[in-house]
Amino acid sequence: MVQPRLDSLSQRPPVPAKVAESPTLLTELPPADRIESLLMRLEQCFGIPQQAPDRLSPRPDLLDELVGAILSQNTTDANSSRAFRTLKAAFPSWEVVLAADPADLAQVIRPGGLAHLKAARIQEILAAIQERQGSLSLDFLRDLDDAGALDFLLSLKGVGLKTATCVLLFGLGRDLCPVDTHVHRVANRLGLVRAKHPDDTFAQLSPQIPRGKAYSLHVNLIRLGKRICKTRMPECGRCPLRPTCPSGRQR
Repeated sequence: MVQPRLDSLSQRPPVPAKVAESPTLLTELPPADRIESLLMRLEQCFGIPQQAPDRLSPRPDLLDELVGAILSQNTTDANSSRAFRTLKAAFPSWEVVLAADPADLAQVIRPGGLAHLKAARIQEILAAIQERQGSLSLDFLRDLDDAGALDFLLSLKGVGLKTATCVLLFGLGRDLCPVDTHVHRVANRLGLVRAKHPDDTFAQLSPQIPRGKAYSLHVNLIRLGKRICKTRMPECGRCPLRPTCPSGRQR
């Protein structure tokens, strides 16, 4: 599966109220220092993310990653994981998924929500890959650079930038930070970017990330967004980033 449930985002260990407070806003730091400072604080609070053992395989199935990402859209991690497990149990190969009756496929993935839409999208994507590549495999992406791999994935109907970058990060270990709703929200509140759409946040945030740190930033921003920096009622009073956050200081 794709989403950063790797080392259990659902678990909620205590978060320290403070870590080495500094009165300096992130936006007041030199651009080269902003993400370094943020990464240090996040890793002090949440730890340095480690991929789960089952994700350390040298050649994960990239179609697993892609379909898992599609199933994760507009639902919870628990529901998308259940839908993916039932899909893999019901169909022995992607060829069988492609040939399946759409109604049967939708019934199998129903736990993930929007089942008929996602079933049609999955089969359309599989058909496009089969037609273009001659087989149901994305292994050829391993030989492409980030730009080339993203171009191919984004050319598939129903695959957006977040889904494509998740495949590259989690399937190929590429140094990219997918921007979901949590990363988008937190990055804007911290003043790291000024963007109305997650794709614009990705474009503005990516050049700021130190080499080798995209995975850590992605996972820990999601942790912060889910546990503290929530959409409607952010818990700024217990946020370890409040001293450096423009939005937090105003609350």
